[in-house]
Amino acid sequence: MAHEGSLVCVGLGMTLGSHLSPLARSHIEHADVVFAGVSDGIVELWLQGMHPDVRSLQPHYREGMSRLRTYEQMVDVMLAEVRAGKKVVGAFYGHPGVFALPPHRAIAQARAEGYAAHMDPGISAEDCLYADLGIDPGRVGCQHFEASQLMFYRRRIDTSAYLVLWQVGIAGDQSLARFSTPGVYREVLVDVLAQDYPRDHAAIIYKVATLPIHAPRIEHTTLAGLVAADIDLHATVVLPPARELEPNPEVRARLSALDRAVGYA
Repeated sequence: MAHEGSLVCVGLGMTLGSHLSPLARSHIEHADVVFAGVSDGIVELWLQGMHPDVRSLQPHYREGMSRLRTYEQMVDVMLAEVRAGKKVVGAFYGHPGVFALPPHRAIAQARAEGYAAHMDPGISAEDCLYADLGIDPGRVGCQHFEASQLMFYRRRIDTSAYLVLWQVGIAGDQSLARFSTPGVYREVLVDVLAQDYPRDHAAIIYKVATLPIHAPRIEHTTLAGLVAADIDLHATVVLPPARELEPNPEVRARLSALDRAVGYA
């Protein structure tokens, strides 16, 4: 049987005021308490204009403390209010389910305890990237990796598709406790990527505009140039395709035979 408290995690989108859906706004306005998973004081002030009880989750971050512990604390404070019978909203940058562990964990825990909990989507940095860089992921395909994960594990990269690397600013951080890593760590990332790409291959450093008066950062460089580039936690790196799509004549021949067999040819 469901309990009285509830949890909804909503996405605020990336650009202040421009991306908030009517449904997300309604959840915020009708909540008992709103937890803000944003790193910008201006965004918090904007949320406070919609609800009188907005509580920031940012103080849980501490340099040198594992982000996993930070996320546990965020889940704990949200669930405490749910257990108290309140309608709780977690308002997070972008899409609340993209590069945001606390919403997933909080919703799973709330449901496990019998509370109503769900997630409403929002416009993510990925959505903005496609628009600002003019990329259609359906044209040649698009693969996404968290930069450190790409370094820690053996992954297969398709160089005929776009490659999007997230959280390059903390590439190589094994502690999960840093807010940035220096260029020598990105040099390791470049060495990993150089197994598939030439070092002079084009690279784009992208950062979404978070205020309507700002323009996105779109900086063109090379794979090797990423080592010395200014890349913070919120910047994303895109590598365009390095080769053309490779035809598969065997599969095409098989499909053509099927077309003839079923009368499509």
